[in-house]
Amino acid sequence: MPYYTGGEIITKYLIKEGMKYVIGIPGHGNLPLVDAFYRDRDKLQLIQPKQEMAGVHLAIGYYRVTGKPLCVFTSIGPGAINTAIGIADAFVDSFPCLVITGDTHVHMRGKGVLQEIERQKDSNMPKILESIVKRSFEVDTIGQLPTVMQRAFNIMLTGRRGPVHIDLPMDVQANWIDTDIPAPLERRSSGRIMADPKNIKVAANLLKEAKRPVILLGGGVVTSVAFDEVKALAEKIGAGVICTMMAKDAFPNDHPLFCWATGSKGTTVGLKMTSNSDVLLAVGCRFADQTASSYKDGISFSIPPTKLIQIDIDPHEIGKNYPVSVGVVGDAKACLRQILGDLKDYSVDYKTTDYYNEMQDEKMKWFKSLDEFRDDSKVPVMISTVLREIRKFFDRDAIIVTSSGNVQAQMIQELEFYEPKTCFTAGGFSTMGYSVPAAIGAKIGVIDTGKSDRQVVALVGDGDFMMTISEISVAVQLGLSNIFFIVLNNHGWIAIKDLQQAAFGEDRSYGTAFEDMDGNSYTPDFAKIGEAFGCYAEKVSKKDEIIPALERASNSGKPNVIEIEVQREYPYTGSPAVGWWDVPRPAYLKGLRKQYEEELKEEKL
Repeated sequence: MPYYTGGEIITKYLIKEGMKYVIGIPGHGNLPLVDAFYRDRDKLQLIQPKQEMAGVHLAIGYYRVTGKPLCVFTSIGPGAINTAIGIADAFVDSFPCLVITGDTHVHMRGKGVLQEIERQKDSNMPKILESIVKRSFEVDTIGQLPTVMQRAFNIMLTGRRGPVHIDLPMDVQANWIDTDIPAPLERRSSGRIMADPKNIKVAANLLKEAKRPVILLGGGVVTSVAFDEVKALAEKIGAGVICTMMAKDAFPNDHPLFCWATGSKGTTVGLKMTSNSDVLLAVGCRFADQTASSYKDGISFSIPPTKLIQIDIDPHEIGKNYPVSVGVVGDAKACLRQILGDLKDYSVDYKTTDYYNEMQDEKMKWFKSLDEFRDDSKVPVMISTVLREIRKFFDRDAIIVTSSGNVQAQMIQELEFYEPKTCFTAGGFSTMGYSVPAAIGAKIGVIDTGKSDRQVVALVGDGDFMMTISEISVAVQLGLSNIFFIVLNNHGWIAIKDLQQAAFGEDRSYGTAFEDMDGNSYTPDFAKIGEAFGCYAEKVSKKDEIIPALERASNSGKPNVIEIEVQREYPYTGSPAVGWWDVPRPAYLKGLRKQYEEELKEEKL
């Protein structure tokens, strides 16, 4: 058998897994590993993020396009801890990523070496990350590494997917051993987890009996690539299809059965369909508070009397937030195929039903209600105007990436997606700083799939952009083109300002606007910053300027930054909040809360 260092075992194994990139920043705590990467640099390209959190986001953007995880490596200490936000985002949304953090030499643990955390336990970095990974491995000897690498990939890629952490001491990276590199597939499970046929039969019978069926799509549909099965089932039973933010692209948004979103960031049509359904089929969905309107009965859901069929690969999610009529544990694609098999002799001519006509009427009412937020003559423009213009400009298969904030909420409510895996957003962890690095990872992914001209768009607020603005340097370094960083600049944390004013009163806007010491609105010149990084850049503020700017950016052959000044004054900063979200208020605002409750009651009536 050949001799390999710890760093070489990791490198050779990643190559065997088909990995083409590693992401990270060299430091004293990972130099033996970095040197192993150097020795195989013709097979494993190094991507240099400027902050480790962004490296994880980049890896997830790549995975969401290709279905292949990447490895993020760090030095000891601050670099390792920097990954925590990115890892937590991946963990909550169930995306795999391998994170390898350098650590103290085994024989020097507990001495307080540079950047060691050791007052409660020697080399205690794994403790910091253990609650946000599927598994954390603490490697003590080089002989453990072949098995640890194999297990790490098995854990990441089976069941409910998620990130895995390996804590790698410096001396283990450099030590050597006589060993073989294991074959990845020899110990990995294959195939899809199917459901108990008895449960499938119960689910199929409930769907046959339904008069107002709704299919609620979660991120599990996307992970399982169950797009064809969802469409076939919806058309077979005439179900309204509702998406959560993690499944916005799981069903064609221009399909007549698509009824947009429910929840606090939902739509009136989505809320009506889900709260009035008689049978709800939830697929790969957690029923998180924003989807469920903070569990306020009758707003998003009425379970019961609605009968819930819940399909999930994670048994922990079944019945966690709502009682089920039948809980189905299994892979989304496999389970939907089983249901379709049981319904092979059943179908509904849905376009002739009153239920179908109701869906179309409710959709028309929703978009009519948005007219107030789509005044194209306003300068600066409204976010709704920006969304309308970019949908006109970008291709149907363009990937659009968002983080949290008003742009995410309005994307869910207004922006149409037509193809699977074209809407990438920070979901359950609602992570700011996600869009820019995730878009770069997505662009690298589309190049790897042979579609180098495919457009990738980061739609990002100014506060969000400043969290990871340094990462646009990565796009320039890699020579990426047809990647658009569209900065919607409203000079502050305006989504939070809107929430403050809605929940605490219109006089509340504390700490949310970016101002100088004299109280004047402050903003950097993002177009100039983009140009300084090496991007094509422009700044616009009017509707008629948007598409021409995008055309020039598209023809530049460079990454580009398009800064768009958008409205800063409530209520034209966003779009209506039609669901319910429980934002606690102090006792001294009790009267205001009562007024707010009455207003919501009137809206529902």
